[in-house]
Parts: sequence; structure tokens; C-alpha cells
Amino acid sequence: MDILWLGSRHGLNGFEQVAIAGVLLSAFISLVYAWWLRSTVLKKDQGTQVMQDIWNAIRVGADSYLNRQLKTILPIIGVLTVVMFLSVYVVPPSHEAVEEFQALGQEATTLIIAIGRTIAFIMGASFSLIVGQWGMRMAVQANVRVAAASRRGFNEALSIAYYAGTYTGMLTDGLGLLGGTLIFVAFGKAAPDALLGFGFGGTLLALFMRVGGGIYTKAADVGADLVGKVEKDIPEDDPRNAAVVADLVGDNVGDCAGMAADIFESYEVTIVSGLILGLSLVAITGDLKWIVFPLIIRAVGVISSIIGTFTVPIWSKIDLPFIGRAHDAEEAMFRSYEVSSIFTVAISFWLALSYANDWRLAALTAVGVGLAVAFNPLTSYFTSTKKPPVKEIVSSTGTGPATTILSGLSVGMESSVWALVVIVISFIFSLLLYNGDGPAYVLYAVAMIGIGMLSHTGNNVAMDSYGPISDNANGIGEMAWQGMEDKETKDARQIMADLDAVGNTTKAITKGIAIASAVIAAVSLFASYITDVGRVQEQLGQVVMDAIRISDTRVFIGLLLGGALPWLFSSLSIRAVSRAAGLIVEEVRRQFKIPGIMEGTVKPDYAQVVGISTASAQKELIPLATISVLMPLVVGLVLHVEALGGFLAGIILSGQLLAVFMSNAGGAWDNAKKAIEDEPRDLVANTGKGSERHKAGVVGDTVGDPLKDTAGPALNPMIKVANLVSLLAAPIIVKYPMISEDGSLNIVVALVAAVLLAGTIWAIARSKSTVEMH
Repeated sequence: MDILWLGSRHGLNGFEQVAIAGVLLSAFISLVYAWWLRSTVLKKDQGTQVMQDIWNAIRVGADSYLNRQLKTILPIIGVLTVVMFLSVYVVPPSHEAVEEFQALGQEATTLIIAIGRTIAFIMGASFSLIVGQWGMRMAVQANVRVAAASRRGFNEALSIAYYAGTYTGMLTDGLGLLGGTLIFVAFGKAAPDALLGFGFGGTLLALFMRVGGGIYTKAADVGADLVGKVEKDIPEDDPRNAAVVADLVGDNVGDCAGMAADIFESYEVTIVSGLILGLSLVAITGDLKWIVFPLIIRAVGVISSIIGTFTVPIWSKIDLPFIGRAHDAEEAMFRSYEVSSIFTVAISFWLALSYANDWRLAALTAVGVGLAVAFNPLTSYFTSTKKPPVKEIVSSTGTGPATTILSGLSVGMESSVWALVVIVISFIFSLLLYNGDGPAYVLYAVAMIGIGMLSHTGNNVAMDSYGPISDNANGIGEMAWQGMEDKETKDARQIMADLDAVGNTTKAITKGIAIASAVIAAVSLFASYITDVGRVQEQLGQVVMDAIRISDTRVFIGLLLGGALPWLFSSLSIRAVSRAAGLIVEEVRRQFKIPGIMEGTVKPDYAQVVGISTASAQKELIPLATISVLMPLVVGLVLHVEALGGFLAGIILSGQLLAVFMSNAGGAWDNAKKAIEDEPRDLVANTGKGSERHKAGVVGDTVGDPLKDTAGPALNPMIKVANLVSLLAAPIIVKYPMISEDGSLNIVVALVAAVLLAGTIWAIARSKSTVEMH
């Protein structure tokens, strides 16, 4: 038996060949399930003409933004495609690549790897773009249908919102698994040379979509809230607010398109790092289980996600023995996640014992799944309206905005520590299980934890996309049903408010999972970096680096610079939101002065605010991406590869702590505000909407918005962009040091470093400049 030449070319046995074919089949099943979910959602009612008019404005705004964003980033992708091709000619392919294609000769092998890396880069970027754009368009299609379904009942509205989110999740599963597996099938032992391009393409696109979408959504949100809620005391999503459409558009381009691309690249990069480290163990042991097992686990995860996501609407219908029925949307989603987890862990142990003859691989998968499951209650504890931290923030609003902000900061800081502790515990398991086998096995174990953690990406993305879908539905209902106070409308509003509140928690949970997976993927890539540098040093006859020593002054300098980069990146992205929100505040104030706006007889100019958000977001795309790409190159060229390793370690630690802090602090502030809005309105008792406590809550929410939806999430792809750029550049830095061992200066390398440094400085200055409105 020789399926797809897997036996003759790659040495896979019969079971492994069938398994790889099954992996490809499961990827296609994921895509078919996504298509079925889409057709199911699109059959639902779109509501009244008024609702459809509002929905159409959101749809046009979101489509226009993404089309403009694509035009901005395509030239950069074009340039990097050429760079990907030429990078293989600067440093020869790996020994594994030469061995894989030895019959073709050195020149042909180099050409094949160059073409493979280039195609993989384009494929990774394209898949990331598809997941982001198609997922966002599905969310836009769903939001008006959720609003219409809320008038008929809770369960139907939940089903539409969750299934629309699951569509994006299954696209992520299917395309991520398909891409990584196809590259392995095509390149075998040479796969790492091409996989780097696949990971870099997906990660770079995610960075663009995360940064742009995050700035767009939070500039509009902050501007709308500060004028509408605080100054004019009107409801959220009130049609008299000129920023309301831009706010609803932002939920889609930021929380849907940006987050979908973000989780896709996390899914993609964990496969890349797992296969790279797995192939290094194949070289040691000659056993292909190290690369086949993680692929099978990802395929099992696809089936698990399908089973779990399909059951979400059922939990609120069926009263089961001992556990009863789900009381709300959050409990239904958590139960579905647990179903998927049990299925994956059970199958992984069966596979580990019957195929790999190593139960520890299943244990690592279980640790990864457990890590993702642990982030559900952990993040929920710090961000849910039912838990003490958010209740503490609600209580602090009674003494004003200052104490509201202080309590939210403390919640975010504490949550970051516990998130790090959970990740560390998972790393300790990898040490306990494989420490006796050597460092290479331990690092592979860390990668396997990442494989297990994101095996239920379908569930994760469904939970995340559900949030902005329900938020948009709530906004459409608020605008379309203004002035309607009949029982059916009140019940529908309450259903959407309940769905929306759960959405804030689920978004925070998936952000926590995305951040943790970014750290695990980055640690795996960090290990690949050391391995890759050592391989090139060995080829060039240099002393092989087997570890990065912090006692080396250059490494410590790199560590400090790496730790600083997430802070600089976050500062610039938050500053961008602040500038754009200021412009929007001024524009909304101006429009409120127009006679007839407050009375509701004159329609605001929504397009003007949409234009401000779009211009602000587009301006930041190139500078922030430039900083992420160029800074590692500057550090590597000036301080050499050891310092670059320290730089990556600094980014991982600082980025993880900062990202979780910002994400959870923002989520806690947001839900504290919503908890006050759910109170009965009584201005004398200082409760409910319009009260001083509510205004303090809105201030906390507006402070937290750019933290949780712009700066925090954007750190995920930034961390991995820096790691992948370093991996790609490391062989070049080793081969062409700026200062050689005899102390001589390489003028060409010094000039390149100077140009890259100038580019970094330009990017920082460009990001700080004001937005030019036309």
C-alpha cells in the first residue's frame, strides 16, 4: 500500500499512511461542516425592513473597510513573497532537505525549497485572510438574524449566534490542518524549510487584521460611549449617535475578522512548531510517530469540535439527570467544550497506547486540553458579572471613576499572574514526563501541549465570534425597536442583553486561550531557533550554540530590549485609539448640535465617523508591522544570534503578562458596566443607566476597551511575528556577522543594520503622527 506516495517517499507504514489520509479527510469534513452551518444560518429570517436597513449599513461599512485594508497590505505581501523566495539562496537548505531531494542535486533542491517556502507563505497568508474575511461576513449575515430570532425565543437566537461563530471555527480547523498536512506530504523531512513560510504568512496577516480592526473598533466604541452615554445620557447603540454604525462595524472588523485570523495563526504556528521539533526527533530516533501523532490529534480535535459545537443548543432544552439543563448560554458552551475535551483525551490515550507505544504523548495532549479548559473558569472568574472581582469593581463605582479604574487595574494584574502560573504548571508536566530523555524531547513535549490546547479551535473561535454577533444583534434591536415597549420587544431585548453579557466573558476566555497558545507556540519556536542556529553553525564550522546564557552581557541586553517591545507596541496602538477617539468625540459633539438630531427628526451622518475610524486604522497598519519585523533584525545583526535569543525570551515573558493583564482588566470593566446597566434605573438611589455609578462604569469601560480589544490581542501575532522573523533570519545572521571573530567590521552588514534601524525609527515616528483627514 502506498497512499499519495507516503510509503515510498517518506517511509510511513500502512497505519501511518491511512492516518495521514484520514487527517486530510477530516480537514475536508471540517470545511463541509462549515458550509452546512453557513447554509443553516442563512435560511433564517432577517427581520423587519428597518432592521435590514441598519444591517445593510453595517455590512457595507465592514466590507468597505476590509477591501481598503487589503489594498494597503497587498504591496507588503508582494515584497515579502520575493524575500521568501530569495532567502533560501542566501543560506543553503538544511541537510534534511538535501537528503529528501538528493536525487535531484543541490541546485534543484534549492529551487524546490525556494518555491515551496514561497507558496507556503502565500498559502498561509491567503488562509488567514480567508478565515478573517469569510468569518466576518458570516458574522454580519448572522447578527440581524439573531435580533429577529430573539423575538421568538432564547434558544433559536443562541443557536444562530453560536453556529455562525462555529462556521469561522471550522474554517480555521480545516484550513490550518489542510495547509500543514499538505506541506508535510509534499516535502517530508524538508517540511520545516517550507513550514516557516506558512507560519509567517498566516501570522503577518493576523497582525495586520488584529491591529487595524482593533484600532477601528475601539476608536468608534470609545467615542460613541463618551459622548452618548456620559454626556448625553442616551442608551448604547442609540440611532441619534453619529458613531453608532461605526461602533457596530468595528465589532465585525475587530472582534470577528481580527480575532479569527489571530486564532488561525495560533493554530497554524503550533502545527508548524510541532512538526519542526517532531522532525528533529525523527532524525534522532528514525521513528515517524513524532510527526504523525500530532497531526492525528489535530484531526481528532476537528471531529471533537463538530460533536461539541453541535450540542450547544441542546443543553438548554434537555433536563439531564444529576446536571439538569444549562441555565444560560455560557453554561451551554462550557458543557459543549467539556464534551469535546473528553472525546479528544479518550481517543488520544487509545492512539498513544495502540500506535505510538508511549502513553506520555496522550498525557501531554490531555495537559494541553486541560490547559484550555482551565482558562475557561480562570478567565470567567476575573471577568464574569457573577464573580467577586467584577462585583468589587461594581462596588467601587460608587466612589467615582478613579476607584473604578484602580480596582480594574488590580483585577487585571492579578489575573495575569495566575494565567502565567497555569502555563508554568503545564511546562512542569512536560519536564516531568520527558526530562530523562533529553532537552529535545522536553521542547517537543511543550509543542505537544500547544497541539492539545488548540485541538478544539472550532469551539474556541465559536465562543469568540459569538460575542460580537450577539453584540451587533443587540445594537440592531436597540436602533430598530426604539420607542417600542410591548412585552415581546422587552423580552427580546432581555434575551439579547443576556446573550451579549455572556459574549463579553466568552471573548475574554478565548483571548486568554489565544495568549497562552501564543506563549506555548513562541516557546516552541524559540526551541526551533536554537536548533536552527546550531545547524547552520555546524555547517559553517563554527562553535555550535546549544543554549542561551543570560550571564552573557549581549544576551541580557537582548532580553531587556525584547521585554520593552510589547510595551512600545501597546503604547503606540493605544495612542492611535486615543487620537482617533478624540476626533470621533469632536465629530459626534458637532453633530449633536445640529437641530433635529437629539429630537430624532434628522438622521446623523454616520459615514463621517466611519471615515475617521477607517483612516485611523489604515494609518497604523504599516508602522506597527514594520516595528515587529525590523526590531528583531536590528538586534540580531548588531548583537548577534545569542542576543537575539535573549530578545525573544524577553518578548515572550513581557508580552504574556501584559496581554493577559490588558485583556482581563478590559473585560472586567466592560462587564461591571453591564452589571450596573442591568440594575433598575433609579437616579436617587444611584442605580441603573444614567446614574453616577453608571457614568463611572462607562469611564472604566472606555479605558479598558483599547486594552482588551486592541493592544492586548495584537500582542499575540506580534510575539509570533518576531519569533518567525528571527527563525528565518537566524541562518543569515550566523553566516554574515557584523563583527567577525577577528574583530573586523562587515561594512555591508553594518549599513543594512543602519537602514533597518532607520526604518524602525521612521515607523515609530509615523505611528505617533496625527491622522490626516480628507
